[in-house]
Amino acid sequence: MLPGRPSRIFRSRWAALLWAAGILWTAITVIGFGSSTPDVPPETALTDDSGAEVSNADLAVLRNFLSE
Repeated sequence: MLPGRPSRIFRSRWAALLWAAGILWTAITVIGFGSSTPDVPPETALTDDSGAEVSNADLAVLRNFLSE
């Protein structure tokens, strides 16, 4: 992302601002802003890798294991 001689960018504030704007424009173009709504509806139950539902007891065991 930096040119061959990066010191030339920062000689001028305007050049630095234009360079930074180009970086932000590239990031927004590639990644995007995202959606404001979640992809998964809240009423969907959690499942593990095997497809079985995750219960509160399973989460408590995991929380206990991670706190040790």
